[in-house]
Amino acid sequence: MDPATMIGIGLAVVIVIVANLLEGGDPTSMLLLPPMLLVIGGTLCIAFAGGTVSDSKLAIRGLKRAFTSKLPTSADLVPSIVSLADTARHKGLLALEESLHDIDDEFLVQGVTLAIDGVDPDEVREILESEILAKRADDKQAAKFWNDAGAYAPTIGIVGTVMGLVMVLEQLAEPEKLGHLIAAAFVATLWGVMSANLFFLPIAARLKRLSELEVARMELTIEGVSALQSGANPRVVAQKLRSLLPADQRVSEAA
Repeated sequence: MDPATMIGIGLAVVIVIVANLLEGGDPTSMLLLPPMLLVIGGTLCIAFAGGTVSDSKLAIRGLKRAFTSKLPTSADLVPSIVSLADTARHKGLLALEESLHDIDDEFLVQGVTLAIDGVDPDEVREILESEILAKRADDKQAAKFWNDAGAYAPTIGIVGTVMGLVMVLEQLAEPEKLGHLIAAAFVATLWGVMSANLFFLPIAARLKRLSELEVARMELTIEGVSALQSGANPRVVAQKLRSLLPADQRVSEAA
């Protein structure tokens, strides 16, 4: 699991609390249920209204992925594909069937299985590229949900502040209550801006980045399967796949 999201959001929250304390504030004064319920609940409901039920399910799964997903890299696939290429070159594609049990990448297993079944290379590429397109669409929708939530939250916060100020105007006859009511009114704006920039938007950005890395891994797999079917020399396969890796992964893969 890559902890970047947990660390980043956690440290941002800590910094906000520390800054509040340094200014002589009380962090518990921000923990008011009405504005929190309005901003967070209202924002999620509006984001839900902007899509479909299936979109919301994708967003929930995406939220889990953002915090718990293992960071996908392509470098660890290269040795596996090169080994498969060596087997296919010397024993034929049918010999790869025994190797499928040792592969824990479902997309690679799917591609190799199609190759073993004798599917035309162009059709194999088309099928696997269609899988990538479907994945991109799902990932895009999951990220869009949280990005939309980040856009709605500040405005919902302003709605909460206006509601609070209306209550302030209703209490002008009791000046001793005005300070508390005004502070409570602006807490809604605080939660709107804070939830958008400390949670919703970072989650959307994280999902987009995970999608990019996963798609890059899948694209490398397609090139590997294509090389398997063509009977390419394993050394050539290794060089070709390494050329597709980002610079940092080339270094780690070579090591």
